[in-house]
Amino acid sequence: MKNIKIAYIGGGSKMWARVFMYDLALCEGLCGEIALYDIDLPAAERNRLIGERINADDRAVSKWKYTVCEKLSDALEGADFVACSILPATFDEMAVDVHLPEKYGIYQSVGDTAGPGGVLRAMRTVPIYEYFASEIKRVCPKAWVINFTNPMSICTKTLYDVFPNIKAFGCCHEVFHAQEFLSCVAHEQLGVPRPDRHEITIDASGINHFTWITEARYKGADLLKLLPAFIEKYYDKGYGEQLGHAPDDFADDPFLYGNKVKMDLFLRYGALAAAGDRHLVEFLNSNWYLKDRRTVEEWLFHLTTVDFRKRQQAEKVEESELLAHGLKPVNLVRSDEEATNLMLAILGCGDVVSNVNMPNRGQMPDMPQGMVVETNCVFSENSVKPVVANRLPTAVTNLVYRAGMNVETCYHGIKTRDLDEIFASFINQPLCSNLTVDEGKALFDEMIEGTKPYLKDYYKL
Repeated sequence: MKNIKIAYIGGGSKMWARVFMYDLALCEGLCGEIALYDIDLPAAERNRLIGERINADDRAVSKWKYTVCEKLSDALEGADFVACSILPATFDEMAVDVHLPEKYGIYQSVGDTAGPGGVLRAMRTVPIYEYFASEIKRVCPKAWVINFTNPMSICTKTLYDVFPNIKAFGCCHEVFHAQEFLSCVAHEQLGVPRPDRHEITIDASGINHFTWITEARYKGADLLKLLPAFIEKYYDKGYGEQLGHAPDDFADDPFLYGNKVKMDLFLRYGALAAAGDRHLVEFLNSNWYLKDRRTVEEWLFHLTTVDFRKRQQAEKVEESELLAHGLKPVNLVRSDEEATNLMLAILGCGDVVSNVNMPNRGQMPDMPQGMVVETNCVFSENSVKPVVANRLPTAVTNLVYRAGMNVETCYHGIKTRDLDEIFASFINQPLCSNLTVDEGKALFDEMIEGTKPYLKDYYKL
C-alpha cells in the first residue's frame, strides 16, 4: 500500500472533485492524505465531510485523511502529487465569454478553450497558474502535477514556463470518448459485443480538444478502414457513443452530440478527430458548423448555455450538502477517468500508456518544440515519456499548427501583459473569421470590460 499526499488545488470543486474522490476510494494500493485548498473554504470543508462519508462506505477499499488548508503552501507541503482543477472567476464571467460574442454573430458551443471565450478565459487563468507554478517550485518541486483545468494547453504551458523542471501533464477525457466511438464501430461493423475502450489501441496527436487519430485497431482489425461503411449508415441521423446512453440520446442532452462533425471531418481529411463535436467546431471556420443556431441543429450538437451550467452547479451544491451531512447515500462508483491509474504507474505499480498534454520534445515532429501537444505517453516509475506519434495528414497539420500557434501567441501576450499581442491571437481565432479588425477589437474590448474585476490586477486596461 502506497501512502502518499495529494494537494488538491480547487478542492472545493462541485463536480470533478467527487469523481476524483470516488476513484481514489476505489483504488487499491493507495492511501494517505488529500489536502483540499480552495479560495471558497466552505466548499472545501463540504468536500472534506463528503470524504469522511466516502471513507465510511463499505465499498471503499482505500481510506484517505481529508484536510482543508487556508494557505496553498500548507496544502503543497510534502505533496507527492498536485491536482489542479479550478474555475477561473465565476459563471458570470463565463457568460460573457460565451454569450457576448453572439452579439457579433459568433456562436460557441463550449467557450473554454478556443475562440473568443477561450482567449478571455486564458487571460484570467494564466496569472493564477503563474502563482501555482511558483509555489510548487518553492514548496514541493519534486511533486507530480496533474492539470485538469481548461484551457488545458495554456495552463500546462504556464506551469512549464514558470518552472521548467516541473513534472507536470494535462489530463483530458475527450480521446476516451473517441475510443468509445470506435468501440461502437467495431460492434456495428464486426458484429462483436461492444469492446471496452481500453481494447481499442490508437495513435493520437494534436493539441487539447483538437486531437486526431491516425491509427485505430481492435484485435488486429483496422477500424479506420471500417469507418466509411459506418458513416454511410449513420451520417444523417448521428450516433452517440457515450456509455449509459442510447445512440440517439444526444438529441436532448446539451453535453452530448451525434458525431456528425467527426464523421464529416473524417470523410474530408482521412483522420478521425478525437474530441467531442462541441469542442472540435470551435477550432474551425465559423461558417462550417457554427454559422447560426439552425446550422448547429443540422450538425447534431448543442450550444451549451451558461444558464444551464449555473442550474447544474446549483443542483450539485444542493446534492453536496445532502451528501456532506449524511442526508443522501454516497454513490461510490468508479469513473472511466485515468488519473488514479497514471498515479499508480508513476509510483511503480506497472506501466500504463495514455494520452496526455506535455511540451513537444519531438513527439510531434511537425510542431514547434515546446508547444504543448497531446499524444500518447508511457507512464512508469517516476517517469512520463511521450511517444512519437504518426504524422498527421498535411491538411490536418495545417489546422493543428494554426490552433497551436494561436495558443503560443496568446500565452506570450499574457506573459508580457501585452494586450495587442493577445488581440492578435483573438482576431486569428477561426471563429472570428467573419469579423473585420475593427469589429474584433470592439468585441475584445467589450469582453474585457465585462470581466474586468478579474483582469484589472494583472493588465493595464
